Amino acid sequence: MKDATGRTAKVARKTRETDITLTLDLDSTGGAVRTGVAFFDHLLGSMTFHGRFRLDLEAKGDLAVDAHHLVEDTGIVLGQAFAEVFASTGQVARFGHAVIPMDEALSEVAIDVCGRPTLAWRAAFSQGWVGSFDLSLLKEFFSAFASQAKISLHAETRCGENSHHMAEALFKALGRALQQAYRPAEAEMSSKGRIG
Repeated sequence: MKDATGRTAKVARKTRETDITLTLDLDSTGGAVRTGVAFFDHLLGSMTFHGRFRLDLEAKGDLAVDAHHLVEDTGIVLGQAFAEVFASTGQVARFGHAVIPMDEALSEVAIDVCGRPTLAWRAAFSQGWVGSFDLSLLKEFFSAFASQAKISLHAETRCGENSHHMAEALFKALGRALQQAYRPAEAEMSSKGRIG
């Protein structure tokens, strides 16, 4: 189920593995993120705070197996919401970029809302886990998000010693880049006259 009006979107996805409802509002702030995976909630909260948009997300998944399906499907639903915003508005600024430091860590995200889904992933974490969260799942989230949002998404952890800092800087950079890329367009988005 999808519904978009202006710079807001509502998306729901229910499978045998996950049950997710999401409301996105690019003209508001705050919201509540509840996935049952504390570190993932923390990352998404950092993304929305620094992106200056509102995300209300309620996600349940087969966490007894692991967090893979929940994290990936959250990326799918969030990507669909951003695609709906673009479809309903017709024009966005298109490009967004942010480099974010967090203590010793430095992460970068660049976005092109181009209609051609691509993920360039150059994220190597110093530790494979933060608490009980498997950081290899972040690539699944970014891949699903880029695919469903139909964007070119470059994500890189440039340096760092603490994986918590590296991952959090990456999500803060994602939020800032999204804020830039989806702001209302002031001119045509492509020299070709269309996106895609």
